[in-house]
Amino acid sequence: MLNYQLKRETVQVNSNEFSICSLLDNQQFDKDDHEAAALGITSSNWSLFGIIWPASHILAAEISTFNFVGKRVLELGCGIGLASLLLHKMKIDITASDYHPRAKEFLDRNVSENNLSPIKFQRVDFEKKTDSLGKFDLIIASDILYQPHQAQFVSSFISSHSNHDGEVVLVDPGRENRSKFTACMTALGYNHQFKNFNQTGAAGIRCKGQILHYQR
Repeated sequence: MLNYQLKRETVQVNSNEFSICSLLDNQQFDKDDHEAAALGITSSNWSLFGIIWPASHILAAEISTFNFVGKRVLELGCGIGLASLLLHKMKIDITASDYHPRAKEFLDRNVSENNLSPIKFQRVDFEKKTDSLGKFDLIIASDILYQPHQAQFVSSFISSHSNHDGEVVLVDPGRENRSKFTACMTALGYNHQFKNFNQTGAAGIRCKGQILHYQR
């Protein structure tokens, strides 16, 4: 018996449709997930990986029209991995990554149930460089700047795993750490552009913020 409840929904990204299994809501928690507990994941944030957040819809739609020819792509903090699923379906060289130990299980399930081939995944800690991960031409993420210290760690991690002319696309729904993150990225040699968004997504949820684009 699972200690948490699931739901299944159909998610549309432009002309692409996915059947997604995710947590029922952000109140779910597995009290027997000792691996997560050992990593410092508490009951209050255990569920964050398993929800399709509005910012992830924005990210998937934003990148769906990019030119990916010859590019190696990494999604940081993928959670359910909507953007990774989309790029994988588009035959893009995508690696999904997350810190939560259950993220890969849900990603593998959704990959299989959408009749896709296995997707590359690696568990990563923003506070540590992962030598086996390598470098990427494009790094994408949505809503990962929710802790005060993450701006510095995430920017450093991105710089360590980005090619010399690498690009970064980050969807941020108005987190206070956005300006600090941009300052860190600028200090690392990245140019910065952004555009605002204000959209109503699934279930009438309003999401507004910025789509941040960095390149060096």
